[in-house]
Amino acid sequence: MAADMRLPTIRKTVSLSASAFDRKDLVVPGDVITSDTGFMRGHGTYVDDDKLTASVAGEVQRVDKLICVRPLKTRFNGEVGDVVVGRITEVQQKRWKVQTNSRLDSVLLLSSVNLPGGELRRRSAEDELTMREYLQEGDLISAEVQSVFLDGALSLHTRSLKYGKLGQGVLVQLSPSLIKRQKTHFHNLPCGASIILGNNGFVWLYPTPGQQEEEAGGFYTSLEPVSLLDREVISRLRNCLLALAAHKVLLYDTSVLYCYESSLQHQVKDLLKPEVMEEIVMLTQQKLLEQEG
Repeated sequence: MAADMRLPTIRKTVSLSASAFDRKDLVVPGDVITSDTGFMRGHGTYVDDDKLTASVAGEVQRVDKLICVRPLKTRFNGEVGDVVVGRITEVQQKRWKVQTNSRLDSVLLLSSVNLPGGELRRRSAEDELTMREYLQEGDLISAEVQSVFLDGALSLHTRSLKYGKLGQGVLVQLSPSLIKRQKTHFHNLPCGASIILGNNGFVWLYPTPGQQEEEAGGFYTSLEPVSLLDREVISRLRNCLLALAAHKVLLYDTSVLYCYESSLQHQVKDLLKPEVMEEIVMLTQQKLLEQEG
């Protein structure tokens, strides 16, 4: 039986500067960050023989005299203003519990959502009794981190009309460290699909919507059949995300779009083959280097 196998057809050498091999901002446990005693010890560091040493593998971050190491692989540690994609796990009194890939379940208060109709009003006992009509267990939502509780749990809100219940699409779960922080994490890609890059590593792919009814208040979900063309585009984008994540490439709108363009010469199902993954990621990295140059 013949085996279907391909090798990467393009293998251009990418020149790296000498500083790329001698980077001091990436450390592994046991690496000495600095011997200067004037710095303060932050998360991911400890003092050994008056030397500040890394306790986790990650990126060194300096803020004035404070040094900390941000782990490369960790649970999502949310900050105020982060965009997240989460799944409702429980309906409680005046709140929903949301799974957001963090250490603890996040909280979405009834007072922190726009109810259908969009008008601002006090949340009555009737609203509390009908909470499951708005969001029930298993629903996916997009939200923003409003605050962080003392125990590290996140408080979310969906007051803006760009947040709310998610309808038809595909959820891709990746590492939060691969998501690049940008001003906006909602992108309508020119290939005909839209993407929400959650800071928590949950990425939502869906067909680019037309005119949405603002009266829905963030709870409108279209149940119209999705065309075969849209499904193929979303499937290709999903496989491109997996390829970029497998090769530890930062995910943002430009890198995803370049990878999508590089993958057009292959069939969607072939994008999961390791040799094809390597080829399209190499092409994507070359395009990104050319853009930066």
